[in-house]
Amino acid sequence: MQRHFWLRIVLGTATLLLTLLGLDAAFPLPPAPQYSPIVLAADGAVLHAFLNPTQKWRMKTELREITPALRATIIEKEDRYFYYHPGVNPLALVQAAGRNLFGRGRTTGASTITMQVARLLEPKERTVGNKLLEMLRALQLEAHYSKPEILQLYLNLVPYGGNIEGVKSAALLYFQQPPDYLSLAQTVTLAIIPNRPRGLVLGRHNAAIRQERNRWLRRFGEQSLFPRPDIADALLEPLDVQRHAAPTLAPHLARRLVRQFPGRASIASTLQRGKQAKAEDLTRNYVRRLRELGISNAAVLVVNNRTRAVEAYVGSADFQDSFTKGQNDGVQAVRSPGSTLKPFLYALALDQGLVTPKLLLPDVPTNFGGYQPENFDKRCNGEVPLDRALAYSLNIPAVRVLSELGVPTFTTQLRAAGFRTVAKRAPHLGLSTILGGCGATLEELTNLYVTLAAGGQYGPLRFASNSEERRSRNEPAAPGRKQQQSAKPTQHSTLFSEASAFLITDILAQLTRPDLPVGYETSLRLPKIAWKTGTSYGRRDAWSIGYNREYTIGVWVGNFSGQGSPALTGSDIATPLLFDLFNTLAYNSPNNWFQPPASLDFRLVCAETGRPPGENCPNQIIDYFLPGVSAGLRCQHQKEVLLSADGQYTYCRACAPATGYRRELYPNLLPEVAAFKEAQGIPYRRQPPHNPACQLVRGGRDQAPGITSPLANTEYVLTKGEQQQLLLSCTTDNEVRQVSWYVNDQFLRTAAATERVFFRPPTGAVKISCADDHGRNTDIQIVVNEL
Repeated sequence: MQRHFWLRIVLGTATLLLTLLGLDAAFPLPPAPQYSPIVLAADGAVLHAFLNPTQKWRMKTELREITPALRATIIEKEDRYFYYHPGVNPLALVQAAGRNLFGRGRTTGASTITMQVARLLEPKERTVGNKLLEMLRALQLEAHYSKPEILQLYLNLVPYGGNIEGVKSAALLYFQQPPDYLSLAQTVTLAIIPNRPRGLVLGRHNAAIRQERNRWLRRFGEQSLFPRPDIADALLEPLDVQRHAAPTLAPHLARRLVRQFPGRASIASTLQRGKQAKAEDLTRNYVRRLRELGISNAAVLVVNNRTRAVEAYVGSADFQDSFTKGQNDGVQAVRSPGSTLKPFLYALALDQGLVTPKLLLPDVPTNFGGYQPENFDKRCNGEVPLDRALAYSLNIPAVRVLSELGVPTFTTQLRAAGFRTVAKRAPHLGLSTILGGCGATLEELTNLYVTLAAGGQYGPLRFASNSEERRSRNEPAAPGRKQQQSAKPTQHSTLFSEASAFLITDILAQLTRPDLPVGYETSLRLPKIAWKTGTSYGRRDAWSIGYNREYTIGVWVGNFSGQGSPALTGSDIATPLLFDLFNTLAYNSPNNWFQPPASLDFRLVCAETGRPPGENCPNQIIDYFLPGVSAGLRCQHQKEVLLSADGQYTYCRACAPATGYRRELYPNLLPEVAAFKEAQGIPYRRQPPHNPACQLVRGGRDQAPGITSPLANTEYVLTKGEQQQLLLSCTTDNEVRQVSWYVNDQFLRTAAATERVFFRPPTGAVKISCADDHGRNTDIQIVVNEL
């Protein structure tokens, strides 16, 4: 009998449980509330908040933000038996029924906090039937959520008038503080308003709210809920508040992170709130002064080099300015990088052993297979050492180094550095890449300079905290380790050596350079930095990117419309903002600088070429080099020449007489350098012509003239009726005195080797020929059309 009794009990219980589970499945809980996405700074402060999909301010209050004072106030005021009932308080129901039935005291519904959550999740008309549904939902909520989670839901849903819901929204919009930073008086203020959200509106009914607040504070004091001194201080606290706008710092990054992490109520970024606010103010005020120059926008990125965390992100000067397209994100916009890629090129060339800092590079008009670059100032310097070529951002030496390194090698490394546009266009890029003939973003370029500061070690920039990144990959935090300690990027690689990174940094930190802004001497607090400027073709983009051991700051200035400005240059427009940012954000950076790594060494080089001294190198200087990497080719800036007794002719080994000649040293110049010196009237010791009686060099093509204008295989369009002409110019061997020009195999004229000849070409396919006085000949083909 007893056995059957217990069996019925078990079966009954099982049936009840199954019934409850069935009802739970058939009538699931309402979906979780839709929160206002918020983006947090690295310290947890709210940087930017968005309306939720229903156009309400409902910012999620996290469990850690529910302070003991807030918890105690809400529970004491709303449901003192919250932790003891299963969602419905039977005793409160009986008391409420008695009051309502006999009309004694205030009419109440005996709602618990859990029942209020049920009503807030599913708003319904207040009827007896709906009250019963609230009770059932309350029981269901208690089965699914813990007490702290139910209290959290309540604090996230309580109304504060208008479109403000939740304690956190009210705390931020009225007190400009998160809930866990509120005083006791502010906490009690927010606890009393949800009962009368329309009658007690902060900013409009402050006096009435203060009176009601103090009434509850005295009541809490009588109940010893808080210490008496705390109650006394809270009673004296004034209430002079008004509604403030939601935080709107870092609007571009905020939108980027919300898209990257959809559905998150809060996203922890790496931004530093103070740095972000200062960077936005500096950028906005600086661009305001540039408006009269036809320049309307700028973007800024500030990166902590040690963690690669972005600490300030300014996508435009004014996000709200639709006239200047302020909602465009200049950090991610693809623009022409100008000369900002040159340090990276030279770093790669150093690692390939092609160059050293004091190696002299030709800076003369040069035709690179049809491409003729010019320096920014349209001038040439003859020959310059690499460190000067970089410090002065000379274009022609950079193109020469890229031609030696190889465009595919360069673009492959840019792709490894995260340059997305370069990756797409790599097969179509040429030598103009180094002068801005490719697309790049401020984010990509700034990270390239972070890589220089990191000794050549590349890793992606971090915009969100490590915990956010792990959540997006569903990775658990490492046991026993704090989240913020893991600061290394998830992907990293070595783009260039620490030695070449140091050499480039050493060059970029020089103060003797033309791209210093006017009045830089007044920047007394400016920490030591290395920096590089850039200006795109047409003066559409101005860049300046600088770094020290602690920070890298990238600046772009221009117009999102793409319109250029005569004043828009990296040195005059972008660098002053860069210096202002360093002065403001990093003026107290540790005064430690990069030290040369052990992989670097010194050696003596010839001052004339920058190469290890040969037999005739009396002038020598010290230069860095990479042992085992840097080329060891000896200097040959002078060559021995067999000279006739009267000094009129030179001999080659084949035609030199047995006696009657002497040996002398002459400059061993590249043909294009010799041609430049001739054209500029720069004196140099030119060797006499070769022995005219020697027949062995006739017809040889090794030193044939090189036609630099017009460009081979190029179409030229001339205007009918105008006396337009084409330029004929060439480079020749040092020994050449004269050249003869031919058009379509018809003799045109004889000219000096360095003379510039002009002529009117016929239309159609045209053959241009140049023959030197040694009998060597070069031909090219062009096409001429008339319009």
